[in-house]
Amino acid sequence: MRNSFRYFNNSLEVIRLAVMMYVRYPLSLRQVEDLLHERGVDISHETVMARWNRFGPMFAAEIGKNRIAAHRKWSQWRRHLDEVVVRISGKACSLCRAVDHEGEVLEAYVA
Repeated sequence: MRNSFRYFNNSLEVIRLAVMMYVRYPLSLRQVEDLLHERGVDISHETVMARWNRFGPMFAAEIGKNRIAAHRKWSQWRRHLDEVVVRISGKACSLCRAVDHEGEVLEAYVA
């Protein structure tokens, strides 16, 4: 992983912080730029976008691996099915969702 960041002016921590702020929170690129500027890091929103395009998939794969490892350690991984009747264009439909123990929606469909 260190080789991927070798030729950039920003350190690994700054790149990771910028990308994670953009991904994790509902912030625009310019808001991420402003927040980092308040912390003393001068980085433009174009740089944040370029780093997201380059390193975002790598960070996402790393998060996925860590999440899978955590699920394997979790002995009682649970999921449940929610069903709610909703009105869509005046017609009653049932909305079904599969949710895991962390509250993340695994699958949702309207029948």
